[in-house]
Amino acid sequence: MKLLSAALAGALLTAPAALAQAPAADPFTWLEDIDSPRAMAWVEAQNARTAQRLEADARYQAFLAEGRAIFTATDRIAKPAFRAGGVDNFWQDATHTHGVWRETSLASYQTQAPAWDVVLDIDKLSKDEGRNWFWKGATCLTPDETLCLVRLSNGGGDAVELREFDVKARSFVAGGFRAPEGKQSADWLDRDHLVAAREWTKGEVTQSGYAYVVKIVDRSGGATEIFRGQPTDVSAQGIVLRGEGGKAAGVLIQRGVTFFESEYSLYSDGKLTPVALPKKAQFEAYVDGQAVFSLQEAWNGFKTGALVSYDVAELKRDPAKATALKVFEPGPRQAIQSVSDTKGKLVVELLEDVKGAIDVYDYKGVSAGMGPAAKTVKANLSAGLWTSRRLNLPKDATLSIGSTSGTDDQLFVYAEGFLTPNALWLADAASGQAKQVKALPARFDASKDKVEQHWATSSDGTKIPYFVVMPKAAKLDGSTPTIMYGYGGFQVAKPPIYIPEMGKIWLERGGAYVIANIRGGGEFGPAWHQSVLREKRQLAFDDFAAVARDLAARKITSPRRLGIYGRSNGGVLTTVSMTQHPELWNAVVVESPLVDMLRYHKLSAGASWVGEYGNPDVPEDHAFIAKYDGYLNLKAGQKYPEPYITTNTRDDRVHPGHARKFAAKLEALGYPYLYFENTFGGHSNDADPEMNARRWAFHYVYLAEKLMD
Repeated sequence: MKLLSAALAGALLTAPAALAQAPAADPFTWLEDIDSPRAMAWVEAQNARTAQRLEADARYQAFLAEGRAIFTATDRIAKPAFRAGGVDNFWQDATHTHGVWRETSLASYQTQAPAWDVVLDIDKLSKDEGRNWFWKGATCLTPDETLCLVRLSNGGGDAVELREFDVKARSFVAGGFRAPEGKQSADWLDRDHLVAAREWTKGEVTQSGYAYVVKIVDRSGGATEIFRGQPTDVSAQGIVLRGEGGKAAGVLIQRGVTFFESEYSLYSDGKLTPVALPKKAQFEAYVDGQAVFSLQEAWNGFKTGALVSYDVAELKRDPAKATALKVFEPGPRQAIQSVSDTKGKLVVELLEDVKGAIDVYDYKGVSAGMGPAAKTVKANLSAGLWTSRRLNLPKDATLSIGSTSGTDDQLFVYAEGFLTPNALWLADAASGQAKQVKALPARFDASKDKVEQHWATSSDGTKIPYFVVMPKAAKLDGSTPTIMYGYGGFQVAKPPIYIPEMGKIWLERGGAYVIANIRGGGEFGPAWHQSVLREKRQLAFDDFAAVARDLAARKITSPRRLGIYGRSNGGVLTTVSMTQHPELWNAVVVESPLVDMLRYHKLSAGASWVGEYGNPDVPEDHAFIAKYDGYLNLKAGQKYPEPYITTNTRDDRVHPGHARKFAAKLEALGYPYLYFENTFGGHSNDADPEMNARRWAFHYVYLAEKLMD
């Protein structure tokens, strides 16, 4: 321990610029070797110690049973996906922990007991092949949608193996399309050709680990390159624009220059045509011959956050004269969450003051008989070209698009709230009408709870919204055990959602739950996200601390009773919050985290996030990252709360070394901590329902010990 502490002290005394040039100064880099015997021996010892403590708690078995009942319940909503005129579902329960891909008719799905037919049993496949297969979805050839490219992950990571599957025959196609495990994308061009991006030759991936070469592959095994990016890019992919009858209108090539910046080109008839767009644009959908993009920056008179469309036929005919048309521009309290398409409609999922709405857009086209000059003016104004209507769905609920049909204009939409269980609605985008077809039974007694929205004032005066779910009878004396969740990155919004395990295990025992809608998320569109990028990141951490102080000022809770939880990017938030403000909380859950921000770009997919955090190899960026880096800023002699740190060995998105090294450094400094690492499941960490039940039982035992005892 003394030798390790001495090495650690030497590393902390090294100048920041030197640290960037000398990663060997970090005594814990050996934990980045994911499967090395030494690293895995350390993991096993940590897991045994943590399991012994948490499983010994008298509450553990009850929490585990309650979690298992929720994650394996047979009366939960079977998530639907339109295919071949019917409905698909991927189902996991206590018997099928890896799950089954199954199908039924749309009419049968709407009954209380749908007649499911199993298409592919992943548990059986895993057993037969001696692999730890996890389902990652399927892409099916339209219009019949009976030939599908199945994506399978061995261990639950992002890397997948592709196999062609015949749904009618219920079997993989002998001699069919197949690609070995890797981070890859593929789409059907036609029955005998795919558009694919993968590691074609060893090492032909970007610094982020993704493909940058796109090819057309035929059944004979031939491959024709149609696009090549650069190793310094994030990724490249080909997106088939599929029109009436499933016929491809072209291939949209997306070159991801950075995580937030892309260049687009249209591949058709053997040539590439650049699409005039700003770098911060994202392809969203293709409908009625229109390729729709969202803009993350102002451009050509369009506001930040706008939706625009290009006529693909015009792009082919004369790209220089093709004009972007306005579809929709969000207001200051609106934010687009997702965009989908049905056979003939564009569907937009919105947040308005962090409440949900679904709008449908119909493309009418330029009126016949107009002269060229008038058409140009009309195109720029988009007067009457795209018309909209709002779907008749529940108000004051979080609404999310579940699945859209490519053979008609139907779609499934989920509606939920903190205290309102998920309900599934079947909507018609053409008529605007909708009906509820499924509802999740209540998983906890919500009658004794209430939801409030408050606003905290951050360090620069910005008002930060947050939601509190708490017992109606809670005393405003700071005594309520409270979990505060935050994310604050990548324009990901966190609106109210129904969390059964939180309600059952935490709310029913008198706890409170908070979601802090800090900057970096997408609650109020691109500007809310971009206001804390790179050198401004400290503001997101300030927002989180401001919410904690506001909770204490309102006496909803107090530092003694307040715990924080974050995963992935939220791991940056929780580790920085722990080191900057240890006085504000008594529990810190750090899950699947980014932590070591001076090396994140060298681990797994980390290089793809330089646009979010900055590049530690650039001196100016290194300086502002080093100021907040939770790993670097762990110091001796502080009063840190004992954290619970957890990750997954098979996480190939956020490297498990982040969590391992943070725990090891805490140990070297003599601080108490808990560490647990699941050995399969990937970044989502919830691929197996039994593992997920244990995962949350551990979380809540730790939080109960810290905040309720």
